[in-house]
Amino acid sequence: MDRRTFLEGCATAAALGLAGEAMAAAFSSTRLSIEVRGNGPDVILIPGLTNGRSVWNGTVSAVPGYRYHLVQVAGFAGDPARGNAEGQVVASVANEIARYIVEAGLRRPALIGHSMGGIVALMVAARFPARIGKVMAVDILPAPASGFGFAGTQIKPFADALFQTLTASPQGRTMLDSLIGSFGGSGFANGRSDSAVVARATHELATMDLTPELPRIAAPLTVVYAAPADPQDAAAVDRLYRTSYAPARKAQLRRVPGSGHMIMYDQPQRFYAEVRQFLGK
Repeated sequence: MDRRTFLEGCATAAALGLAGEAMAAAFSSTRLSIEVRGNGPDVILIPGLTNGRSVWNGTVSAVPGYRYHLVQVAGFAGDPARGNAEGQVVASVANEIARYIVEAGLRRPALIGHSMGGIVALMVAARFPARIGKVMAVDILPAPASGFGFAGTQIKPFADALFQTLTASPQGRTMLDSLIGSFGGSGFANGRSDSAVVARATHELATMDLTPELPRIAAPLTVVYAAPADPQDAAAVDRLYRTSYAPARKAQLRRVPGSGHMIMYDQPQRFYAEVRQFLGK
């Protein structure tokens, strides 16, 4: 490479970086914020319940060559609740990401979401299929409560009662704050989350079933999920994911054995390899 080509490449990279910063700054939402890092094909990274965008720092560093759009949900990880202080959280965040894709001029970006972020990614892919190039859902089922043995509407009365217990009294809110703090102590929450936002998001997830929407996903779908090291237990998890995602036409299931829910922390090298493979297709 001659000096002129090198300098032109540097100038192009710098321009793309500035353009990314400009698009994030121009987008305004009370539900979330976006931080843009890197250059290359566009990838939107969506964290899970109580987590901030920093859960993706390792991924961004380990898998360069992409322009990452890191989502921060208002009310999580020390960010003020703002628009998420009322109304739906999960569905509203999905709608705002779909709007961001249009306003930022992204052309069919890849979406990667962990846990609640995976549900958001599935929502965007199912409800705005023309806007998405490919989608990865990390350790989440289309009906999240099914992972705890609940089927259909069985969970709703329990979820409603728990939501009332945790939000209707000072004692309940103290209990919820304590639970959120325990997540923070493990290093996953990256700061204190707003208890009311977490409670409503959790209730929304507990009573949600996106299974009927899976056939609407036109983009290639990769589902990366954690499984116990024990072969018999892992086989049961395999069956659950295979059955749950059967309605998705283009789903590829990728098991990560011996991992907990936070795969990017528990099995980082394997997770990075899965992301590289997913983005490289």
